[in-house]
Amino acid sequence: MKIRRHYLAIRLAYPHIHEDAPFEATTQELADLLDCTHRNMVLLLKRMQQEKWLAWAPKRGRGNRSTLTFLAAKEQIALQEAQEMMQKQDLSSALELLGQLDESARLRGQFQEWLTGQFGFHSKVQGKRRTDILRFPLPQTIYSLDPAAIHYTGESHLVNQLFDGLVRIDPKGGQILPQLAHAWEADESRTLWTFYLRKGVLFHHGRELDSSDVKYSLERLQALAPLGLYSWAYSDIVSMDTPDDTTIRIQLAERNEAFLSFLTTNRASIVPQDACVAAGERFGANPVGTGPFRLAGNEQGVWILEAFAPYFRGRAFLDRVEVWTLTEGLQLDNGAVLQEFQVMHNARLSDTAAQRWQQVRQSGMTCKFITVNEHHDSPLANPAVRAAIDQAIERAELLHLLSGDVIEGVDSFWTTQSEAGDQTEPSLDTGAVKKLLSDSGYNGETLTLATIPQYEADARIIRQVCAKNGVPIKIRLIDAEQFKGPERMSADLLLFAVMLDEHRELRLIDLFKSMQQHAMPDTCEMLEKRIRLILTEPDPARRSAIFSRIETELKERHSLLFLYRKHLKTAFHPSVRGISLESLGWVRFRDIWFT
Repeated sequence: MKIRRHYLAIRLAYPHIHEDAPFEATTQELADLLDCTHRNMVLLLKRMQQEKWLAWAPKRGRGNRSTLTFLAAKEQIALQEAQEMMQKQDLSSALELLGQLDESARLRGQFQEWLTGQFGFHSKVQGKRRTDILRFPLPQTIYSLDPAAIHYTGESHLVNQLFDGLVRIDPKGGQILPQLAHAWEADESRTLWTFYLRKGVLFHHGRELDSSDVKYSLERLQALAPLGLYSWAYSDIVSMDTPDDTTIRIQLAERNEAFLSFLTTNRASIVPQDACVAAGERFGANPVGTGPFRLAGNEQGVWILEAFAPYFRGRAFLDRVEVWTLTEGLQLDNGAVLQEFQVMHNARLSDTAAQRWQQVRQSGMTCKFITVNEHHDSPLANPAVRAAIDQAIERAELLHLLSGDVIEGVDSFWTTQSEAGDQTEPSLDTGAVKKLLSDSGYNGETLTLATIPQYEADARIIRQVCAKNGVPIKIRLIDAEQFKGPERMSADLLLFAVMLDEHRELRLIDLFKSMQQHAMPDTCEMLEKRIRLILTEPDPARRSAIFSRIETELKERHSLLFLYRKHLKTAFHPSVRGISLESLGWVRFRDIWFT
């Protein structure tokens, strides 16, 4: 409540006065601190006395110095105020308030301990009605929930709860299944695709889905993200027609065996034309889809999802999900804190905490790698230098510095989870690496490594390893939405990651097309030829062989430098039932329930 902030303002104005130590002050001095009238200050002091926060012995007459004694510690009042702010879904203001105090580190620890009890599963019963709520922290900022504009895993997961596509893919990537479309077919040339929509599917704002929304969604994606993720898949759409409200025909410029897989991604989510036009650029903050949950609110970094009762695949068991984006001020990733939550994504648990939790190691994993900008005027235009730099990035040392049961060496995008262990070649000693660098013609020039802010920690470790071997590295951070653009072309090395999940083929095509922008002409030609073969090959095994040939050639050129892979883990409390996990390690909210 506001009076607590008034008390804190007064208390902070006298930092050297201790509790229970009387001192003299005038009512007007206090009123000036709060920028209020003398009359209002008297009322505030009476209220604070009633709360037993202070003792006030006034002396008659303006200007007379009365006796004031602080009784309540500022830390106690600040903590109460921060807790109330949090309950009003204003965590950022709560952290800002605590940060104003000298003892903020200790106070934040107390606040964090209290906060952990507010997360997890809660059930409220009113009469015979039970409302099941899951509240969990997300250490990311949600910038947009527009399927055409998402860049980060947290955004991607929430979009999966809010939207559907024409089709969906099973978690292993082996089968494409009906979703908004109950059936589909392609002509003999595999360039004309016809989809037949389910009847009675509702958007969250109450209107029924029809074929014009599908047409609008794909046209909108072409307009808003002409160079976005998988743009090579939807840029080949040359025309669409809707003979009736449940049928859409999509004409491609040429055969593309990855097109149907693309339609399973959340990038191809179907949006309502009327709501998109009305919201304009604000659609990402107020999204409307057909998914199992609808967005009920978004304030102060708290995203509230409520079960969408008319969902065509059945109502979710949970009634409400609250996602709290904690981007600063709190660390919620240690075993002691995690004990209070029911579901944790990408959790690293202590041995003690692990005994009380069930953990699932996901089939999906991220693979970190570096690509070389061969167009940039740098020593890396020389293949011998690239080979030497590859050795200078000592993989064994990288793995040692990273350490952890989810980090492993890797030398291929096609390494399976069962092939555990270090996949890298033995490292040379420092002297041998420096000689190799010298013999290659490298003269110690500083190389620029570009990456996105989320991978800054990885970049720093790579810089540390390279410095030991005589290769100075300068790190340049580029926001994810700009990373595929021209800004990265001034760097020598590009650090990125690819998710190896059910969409692996799509992600690798996207990567190789991106590499064409900074590869030598012969490499560009090789990539273009191989990608065309992939897109016209219906046999998955043959496509996999083509991908492997691309990978081999890039490694032999030292244009693609594998680093390591990171497995994803999800931990959940034994009380959770119905756990069904996406490849990113996120729980599908629609399926879970609690005992």
